[in-house]
Amino acid sequence: MSEQGRPRLTVVDAPSNLGLRPSRPGKEPGVRRLAEALRANGLVERLQARDGGRVMPAAYSFALDPAIGVRNWRGARDFALDLAGHLRPLLDRGLVPIVLGGDCSILLGPMLAPRERGTYGLVFIDGHDDLLVPKTSQTGGAAGMDLALLLGHGPTALGNLGGAGPLAQPENVAMLGMRNEWSAGPVMADLVANRIGLARSLAQLRQGGASAATAQALAVVANRNLNGFWIHLDADVLDNALMPAVDSPQPGGLSYDELIAIVGRLVAAGGVAGMTVTIDDPDLDPTGAIGAAFTDALVRALGPA
Repeated sequence: MSEQGRPRLTVVDAPSNLGLRPSRPGKEPGVRRLAEALRANGLVERLQARDGGRVMPAAYSFALDPAIGVRNWRGARDFALDLAGHLRPLLDRGLVPIVLGGDCSILLGPMLAPRERGTYGLVFIDGHDDLLVPKTSQTGGAAGMDLALLLGHGPTALGNLGGAGPLAQPENVAMLGMRNEWSAGPVMADLVANRIGLARSLAQLRQGGASAATAQALAVVANRNLNGFWIHLDADVLDNALMPAVDSPQPGGLSYDELIAIVGRLVAAGGVAGMTVTIDDPDLDPTGAIGAAFTDALVRALGPA
């Protein structure tokens, strides 16, 4: 990508693990250290990005609220509002935030942030569909519900942040790389089949090719009816042999070359408002080699040519 065509990147830390169940009894999920690890690998400098600061979450609670059915829902709600408030002035300056989690529940804040600026699409690159709601979730973690919440499903406290209503419309969402094959129940299966702009599981993506799937995703989100789009990248979309440092591993997944090609093309197309990067857990990567390879891939996808 030419320097002239590159977006003005700024890296923002969003180290929230509030959307996940404990790693084991009494132990917080280690995704709170993702941003710290990627920065230690030189991500900001290698991307030639600005430092966009950090938004800190509330303390992690090990209890599950039986009334709402979502772990840490108050903290997740407040964090989303705080993160949105932090991102708005960066967006107003024409910067493109790369928001480092944290777990996938951090996506609520970035999708809320530009709400007053217009209507935005979402390219959702994830090994899971994240369309669970409390009654279909086995863990009560908002990290498995983030897309459902963005579309207005689930508890109002999280699905209607600030009274803004749904933060995404199904027809403006492109889903790529899922391996759980729409496991969130019949209501969500119908939504995926009939309303989502594009849904390509890993098998479907491979059948038609990553290049074709990326072009189809851009047709959904890079159009004159939208003011731009966000990219959401969950590290568990990668092949588990490359990225085992995740909370819900599955066999298979994208190669690094596939991921780099997809993200690189999305960014090069123009219109990207920002990107969230989630789920890589440094606690599951004792040598740091997994995170180093992940950082290298992000630099190749987002950095200078």
